[in-house]
Amino acid sequence: MLRIAYHQCYGHPVEEGHRFPMDKYPLLVEQLLYEGTITEEHLFSPLSVDEKYILNTHTQEYWDKLKNQTISYREARKIGLPMSDSLVQRELIITQGTIDCCNFAIEHGVAMNIAGGTHHAYSEHGEGFCLLNDFAVAANYLIEEKGYRRILILDLDVHQGNGTAEIFEGNDKVFTFSMHGKNNYPMHKEKSDLDIPLEDNTTDQEYLSILRKHIGVLFKEFQPEFVFFLSGVDILSTDKLGKLGISIQGCKERDEMVFQSCKSKNIPIVVSMGGGYSPQLNLIIEAHANTFRVANNLYF
Repeated sequence: MLRIAYHQCYGHPVEEGHRFPMDKYPLLVEQLLYEGTITEEHLFSPLSVDEKYILNTHTQEYWDKLKNQTISYREARKIGLPMSDSLVQRELIITQGTIDCCNFAIEHGVAMNIAGGTHHAYSEHGEGFCLLNDFAVAANYLIEEKGYRRILILDLDVHQGNGTAEIFEGNDKVFTFSMHGKNNYPMHKEKSDLDIPLEDNTTDQEYLSILRKHIGVLFKEFQPEFVFFLSGVDILSTDKLGKLGISIQGCKERDEMVFQSCKSKNIPIVVSMGGGYSPQLNLIIEAHANTFRVANNLYF
């Protein structure tokens, strides 16, 4: 059975008029339940992550600032969200959800977090709507608790996974791959193990051809034992922050390519949703829902 991390706090409200669409998370669940792709049985509600796992990835100083709500105004501006205890608690629950998904993926081949993909969080600060880096914390959990030695983070959000790249710089147990918009946030990009910057208005055909080539090489040469997939739908041509030219069908084919690559080699995969900022919320929901549909159809 496809197991999906979801907690009611994922829809945590932010200031009125804020551009970050927190409401997409409960709406995505409602859509998947309504159409019958999933039932309530597929969903599980994570608890809060243990501090020891946070400190395997993030610095004590940064964690103390989050925990004690002593983030400065300037630091909060960089994160881009109004800080609160409930927002930090939300991030702790999302991060535990991704860890829990690791264990379900080991058992079932795949597991998914309705939220997550907080790849702009660095070891010592947050930015770009990200406080804690859920993939990084979960990858370190797999290394420390499960003995994994070859983990691939496949970041296909339109924005470079700069925080993830910084956290795992020089770590030969984790390979960071980011395929992102060349002329998009962050303007200063970190160095992933492999970065593929894409020109504005990249089409489905170009995008899928590039991805197919690099996935083939990565799986052959790095031979990952576990994959994290950041399935951002801000690659869509309709996205107001994206700048690429990908259709909903192209985004779906991207997901199929990733899942098929992992399933054919019996590599567990954990998926977090990442970004999506199309003006029409129904397009965001449809593109995200396709990721769940593809996983459920292919694995179960």
